[in-house]
Amino acid sequence: MSHHIRVDSDGPKSTVPLCTLAQLKLRFLCPQDLPEVKRLCKQWFPIEYPDVWYEDITANPRFYALAATFQNKIVGLLVAETKPLTKMNKEDQDLLTGQGEVGYILSLGVSKDHRRNGVASLLLDNYLNLLTTHQVSAVKAVLLHVLTSNEAAIKFYEKRNFSRHAFLPYYYNIKGRPKDGFSYVRYINGGHAPWSLLDYMHHFATSWYIVEVCSWPLRVACKLWCFLAHAATAVMTHRCS
Repeated sequence: MSHHIRVDSDGPKSTVPLCTLAQLKLRFLCPQDLPEVKRLCKQWFPIEYPDVWYEDITANPRFYALAATFQNKIVGLLVAETKPLTKMNKEDQDLLTGQGEVGYILSLGVSKDHRRNGVASLLLDNYLNLLTTHQVSAVKAVLLHVLTSNEAAIKFYEKRNFSRHAFLPYYYNIKGRPKDGFSYVRYINGGHAPWSLLDYMHHFATSWYIVEVCSWPLRVACKLWCFLAHAATAVMTHRCS
């Protein structure tokens, strides 16, 4: 087995065994995992979770709490739950057109010594595969929140087709200090964000292009409408950039 050499700034060198995806095992959390999960979350996350949260994710079946283990030790963890759009926080209720369910990722973490080995991707892919099966096709979006300062996590999610949904000022309370956050969303199972005026304009223009219009005045009107739609999009893009 190969080894990874890690140098601590305040200590001697230590050897940590590397794992491959083939050596990992996935399983759901159980009540016996509570002490280990609590210890790991305190290492991985700056957020202080209440004790009842640890009790819920290790025992309550409404949570999807999947662990990646290596040599019988938890090295990665994904915790999520499925919620109706109406039960989401107010700032997240504009995710979808109409009603639907949302897969909400509460936490995703990997032990420091096993990061960049595909553990987080394995956990996330398994969760997404579950949500795209026929049994849970009512889930139209996957949502998560992340600190604006967590650049590594942001790059990870953006690489996996999550897009920024909203900026959330003072969303977190880290050791008594307010911290800003982002919400990120990935649409699945045909879900999409509510249409804006520009979306309706593009849809109308595209529809007119598809249908054969015999009257030349209507052709001219269609082309004019398309021009206005593209111009409006360019202006909005320039303002947002």
